[in-house]
Amino acid sequence: HSIHESLLNPEINLQAKSISSLKVSWRKDLKLDEAIVKDRRYKLCARVVKEVLNEPGQVIPLPYLEKRRERLRLNVKIKTFLDQNPALFDTYYDRIRPKSQPVRFVRVSDRLRDFLEEERRIYSKNEGFVVSKLCKLLMMAKDKVVSVDKLAHVKREFGFPNDFLVNLVPKYPNHFRLIGVPGEGNSFLELVDWNPEFAKSVIEQRAEEESRLTGIRARPNFYYKLPPGVFLKKEMREWVRDWLELDYISPYADVSHLDQASPEMEKRAVGVFHELLSLSLYKRVPVPILGKFSEEYRLSNAFSSVFTRHSGIFYMSLKGGIKTAMLREAYKDGELIDRDPLLEIKDKFVELLAEGWRERAELLRLQREDAKKHKEMMAMKDQDYDEKESSEELEDYGEKESSEEAEDYDEKQSTFVVLLLKVEASDRPLCVSQYSLVNYACSMLPYSQLEPHPPYPPSRNVVGEDITYYEQRQNGQQHGNGHRHHSHRSHHDGTPAEDNCCKWLKELDDQCVCDLLSLLHEHAQLRMNVPGEWTLNS
Repeated sequence: HSIHESLLNPEINLQAKSISSLKVSWRKDLKLDEAIVKDRRYKLCARVVKEVLNEPGQVIPLPYLEKRRERLRLNVKIKTFLDQNPALFDTYYDRIRPKSQPVRFVRVSDRLRDFLEEERRIYSKNEGFVVSKLCKLLMMAKDKVVSVDKLAHVKREFGFPNDFLVNLVPKYPNHFRLIGVPGEGNSFLELVDWNPEFAKSVIEQRAEEESRLTGIRARPNFYYKLPPGVFLKKEMREWVRDWLELDYISPYADVSHLDQASPEMEKRAVGVFHELLSLSLYKRVPVPILGKFSEEYRLSNAFSSVFTRHSGIFYMSLKGGIKTAMLREAYKDGELIDRDPLLEIKDKFVELLAEGWRERAELLRLQREDAKKHKEMMAMKDQDYDEKESSEELEDYGEKESSEEAEDYDEKQSTFVVLLLKVEASDRPLCVSQYSLVNYACSMLPYSQLEPHPPYPPSRNVVGEDITYYEQRQNGQQHGNGHRHHSHRSHHDGTPAEDNCCKWLKELDDQCVCDLLSLLHEHAQLRMNVPGEWTLNS
């Protein structure tokens, strides 16, 4: 070819260079990576909700759900997850088998049921939009047929309802034909009728809109903008310029006559990925999921190199150890600006989560305030008592001999124990956190048909009883709260209430649960809701 011909026809320049030899170094985009991270908590909660909804009766024992934590990629215990997201589920006690011990069950909360009803309403409102998405996926396929298993695998990425194969597809026999039975061998979804309105890509629609607004025919093409700090070498820059000058090839066009290694096929492949990402909810799809459609969409084995070679159109994130293809034009400063109508469902779900997070934050704030007030009150009592005892010691010290003073000092120490117990045993309000911890401690006591013996609170009229109880607590002996207490310095095998005693101790102002049970108000009482579950009423 002459130099004049090569300048007039960019296709000649493109064919002179091997596409595989043109490489662009990958550069991290922190803002787009952050967009992926921000949705992690939402997606994690959605996975747990889906797990419970798939259970019979939408109820599951908490121990069973705990065993699935690794599969759900949950890095905290289920109990912690439930506490962190109080708006999603309710818990109650029941038996797995008739003669088994009661365990906690997890069920959908009323607020979550309201959200699920709202989700159905949004899907119903956007049903036509969902149908057009499904038709577009079939129209881009080689034989206008896609495996049902593959479509079910990508339903979350494209926003299809969970039951779209059962309830949506049969409603539109003029669009879809289901071949085979889903879940029983090979089954496929086939396009019945070609709709020209659906055969327009996002880029073609954008060019038509631009032509309508300006009155000048706009040429369909990709929006190409390199991110800050990314520069192409001269050879690659010239190749991209010539490649953009090629005619746009619609992803819905028949390309059976094109060479797989031609620049035109490269442009068609970029068009397919651009359209797939535009149809997705978040304008991003994991690369392994896109790879499942290599045969249907005539993609090469090295298709993922397209995302780095055309870094002005796409970004390939490596966040979380998964390659994720993202559409650059859909984001601005890391925020999604090209919003899918079905994202209203996500917004409603995030509102539900945020409502529960606010309630939990308020509860924690009140508990901290109660604990602070309680500490201040106890500090004032301790200070008054210390001042009183100090003055008594000074008076006695001036009146007695040294030998008598030593004996008197020992006597005062024992008196101090009794008086301190009496001060602690005086009626005083308990904060919410203390009552909740006592309730939990009671629920962990061994099962008994009878209430714990002796009844609480113990008599405070006999000083000897208080001392005996104090000595028992110090020595780790058996006492009447239903379990064997232990020294905080050496643990031994015991009930869950004993195992957690030291942990509770830090939150009860240096009072163990056993002390707290024995120092309740006179009108407090223990009752048994279900066998094995003791609850404190005040």
